[in-house]
Amino acid sequence: MSHIGKDTPLVDGRPKVTGAIRYAGDLVRPGLLHARLATSPYAHARLLSIDAAAALRLPGVVRVLTAKDLPPIPVRGRAQLLLARDRVMFHGQPVALVLADSEAAAQDGADAIVTEYEPLPPVLDIEAALRSDAPALWPEGIPGGSAEEAAAHGAGGGGAQTRSSSPNVANRVAFERGDLTAGFAAAEVVVEREYHTASVHQGYLEPQVTLVDHDPLTGGLDVYTSTQSSFYVRDTIAAMVGLDPGSVRVVATPVGGGFGGKFVLYQPLVALAAKLTGRPVRLQLTRMEEMLAANPAPPTRLRVKLGATRDGRITALDAEMVMDSGCFPSAMAMLSGYLLGSNYTIPNQRIVGIEVVTCKPSGGAYRAPLAPQCAFALETALDELAVAIAADPLELRQRHASRPGDPMATRQAWPGMGLSEVLEALAAHPAWRDRDLARAAGRGVGIAVAGWPGGTEPAAAACALDSSGGLEIHVGSVDITGTNTALGLLAAEAFGLDPEHVRVVAGDTRSGPFAGSSGGSKILYTVGPAVIQAVEEARQQTLELASQMLEADPADLEIADGNVRVKGSPDSAVPLAKIAQRTMSFGSRHAPVFGHGRHAQKGNAPGFCGQLAEVEVDRDTGEVKLHRLVVIQDAGRAINPASVRGQMAGGAVQGLGWGLFEGLMYDQHGQLVTATFTDYALPRVEHTPEHLELQIVEVPAESGPFGARGVGEPPVIATAAAVANAIADATRVRLTELPMTAPRVRQALAARDAGA
Repeated sequence: MSHIGKDTPLVDGRPKVTGAIRYAGDLVRPGLLHARLATSPYAHARLLSIDAAAALRLPGVVRVLTAKDLPPIPVRGRAQLLLARDRVMFHGQPVALVLADSEAAAQDGADAIVTEYEPLPPVLDIEAALRSDAPALWPEGIPGGSAEEAAAHGAGGGGAQTRSSSPNVANRVAFERGDLTAGFAAAEVVVEREYHTASVHQGYLEPQVTLVDHDPLTGGLDVYTSTQSSFYVRDTIAAMVGLDPGSVRVVATPVGGGFGGKFVLYQPLVALAAKLTGRPVRLQLTRMEEMLAANPAPPTRLRVKLGATRDGRITALDAEMVMDSGCFPSAMAMLSGYLLGSNYTIPNQRIVGIEVVTCKPSGGAYRAPLAPQCAFALETALDELAVAIAADPLELRQRHASRPGDPMATRQAWPGMGLSEVLEALAAHPAWRDRDLARAAGRGVGIAVAGWPGGTEPAAAACALDSSGGLEIHVGSVDITGTNTALGLLAAEAFGLDPEHVRVVAGDTRSGPFAGSSGGSKILYTVGPAVIQAVEEARQQTLELASQMLEADPADLEIADGNVRVKGSPDSAVPLAKIAQRTMSFGSRHAPVFGHGRHAQKGNAPGFCGQLAEVEVDRDTGEVKLHRLVVIQDAGRAINPASVRGQMAGGAVQGLGWGLFEGLMYDQHGQLVTATFTDYALPRVEHTPEHLELQIVEVPAESGPFGARGVGEPPVIATAAAVANAIADATRVRLTELPMTAPRVRQALAARDAGA
C-alpha cells in the first residue's frame, strides 16, 4: 500500500483548531427569527392552558407557537411530539416555542408564558414502571417507536417477542439456546449479581442547533443542522410538513460532537415554524435545555447469572437487561442478545431484553448504545466467576471466546472478527504479564473485552477527474470522525494518486449521493466500497483516454506521480491534468472522466476492543486513580492509524466517564438535579491515566474496503468494566453500580469492613 496505513492529518483538523470552521450556530440569515423553548416544570401533568398574551406584548416577540398551531401528526416518537399536547411526560418537555427578533427577546418571551398544569403521579424508574399496578403512561397504547436510529447502529432482530403484565413495558424480547436448567445443574459454582447504570448525556460541546430558511418562491425548505443523518432528517421533515423530500434540502453543518445524540430531535419543529412564519428560524439549545430535554443514554438494570464447573467450563448464562427508555421506546432492546449472549460460547443461555417507558426524556443512542452497560455487567460477572473457581480471568475468556462461524445469541453465525486476536494481544502485553509488580505497589489490575456488531446501510459515491489532474470525490455522508480523510486515502490508493490531490466533497441531500447515518461505526465500511467502485471506474476511463494519446493498450498503462505512463517506459507519459483538460475543452469529442459507485453491504463487520486498567484506590476517601489504561482494538485494516488511535483514546476516556463520573440524577419528583456542567461531572484532563497505551490489531474484514472495520464504537465499551475489575483486584470489593464515584467506593469498602 502506498498511502493506506500511514498517519495522515485530518483534512478538517486545522480549520477546527484555529476556529475557522463555521457551525450551524454561526449562521445568520436576513430576517432571522430566534427560537426559545418554554418547558414544563413537572415530570408528569395534564396541560390545562397556555397563556401567551404577556409574551406577545414584549418588544421583539413575533409569535408564540403551541401544539394547537401545529398539524395533528400521528405520534411515533419524540420527533413527532413537537410540543406537548394535552399533558407533559418529563421535566423540561417543550410546551411552546417563542419566536423573536433576538435571543434575549425570545428568552424573555418564554419566561413570560403562563402555563397551568394538573400534576399527575410520575413513573420515575425501572422498578416503578415494571409493576403491574403502575399508572399507564400511555393508556391508549405505547407508540411503536422509531427503529431508524436503532437500525442505524446495527440493532437487529432474531429474538422472540414476549408479553408483559406491566402497562409500561414497550418491548420484551428473549434469546434462548440449550437447556438452561441442565446448564445450571451441571455448574459447581454460580455467580449472580444485579447491576445498575445511570443515564448519561453524550457530552458534546456544541448543543443541538438548527436553522431553517423558507423559500417563498418554491415553498421548499433549506435546513442547516448539526446532525449525523442528513437524509433521515430530510425524510422526517418532509413527512411532517407535507412536502415531498425533494423540496427539503438538508445541509449537515460541521458537527461539534454527536456521539449518537444528533439524529432527529427538534429539526421538524423548527421547519414548521419557518413554514408558518415565512421567515428563517434558528433554535439553539442552551446547556440546561440539553441536559433537560435532549436524548441521553438510558439508565439500565441488569441481572447476570453465570454457572461453571471448577475446571473452568462455563455451563450456563441467564441474563436480563431492562432499559428505561423514557417517554418513548427506541427498539434498542434487540441489541441485548448480541451484547450479552454472543461473545462467548456458552451452550445453555437465556437473554431477555426489556424496554420500559417512564417520565423522563426519551433515550437515544450514545456511542455503542447499551454496550458499555452490558459489558459492565457481563465482564465483571465473568471476572468474579474466575475468582470463584481460581481461574485466570484472561485464560477463561480465551477458552470461551467466540470465533468466526460460532453462533451468536440471535442464532446467526459470527462473521470474520478478531476477538481471539485481541485477547492474544492482551495476554502478551507487558502490563498483563507484569501485573504482580503493580499489585506489589498496592494497585489493582483488571481486564475486559467487548465488541460492536457494526452497522450496514447502502451508499453511493461519484468520482471526477478535475482540470488540475486531481480527483474530486462526491459523497453524502456526514464526517464526524475523520471519515472524509479516510475516504480520500481509499480513493488515492485505488486510483494511484497522492492524497493531497484528492478532495472529498460532502454534498447536501439535493446534491450528494445517498449515504446512511454516521453512527454505528459504519461510514467507512459502507461508503468506502462505493468510493472505491467510483474511483476504479474513473481510473479505467482515464486509462482509456490515455491509451489513445500514448497509442498503447490500457492494460499496459499505470498511474504514478500525476501521470499516466507506459509500464517500464516512464518517459512515455501524459499528465493527468492534460487528460482532464482534453475532456473539458470547447468542441472536445471526449467525455469528461466521471465514475459512479453504489454498494450495499450485506453483512456486518464486528469490531472488538480489549482493555486493561491499573488503578489505585484511596481507602479513606474512595477515590480511584487510574494509573494505566491499555486499549487494544481490531481495526480490520487501519486506513489512517492516527485517526484510529484518536478514536481509541477518545472512546476510552468517554468510557472512563461512564465508569467513574457521569450520571443524570433525578429527585423524587422527577426533577433533574444535574442540569449543568457544574453538577454533571465529566472526566477532565487530570483524570486521564498517566499511561494511555494504544495498540491496533488488524484482522481484515472480508467485505470492508481494503479490509477496514468501523472503529468508533468499540473503544468506549470495555473501559468501565476493566476499571471495575481493577478496583475489585485492589480491594476485593465488587462495585455493581455506575458511575463508581468515590462515595460509592468508600461505602462499599465500609460495608466490606463491617462484614469482616
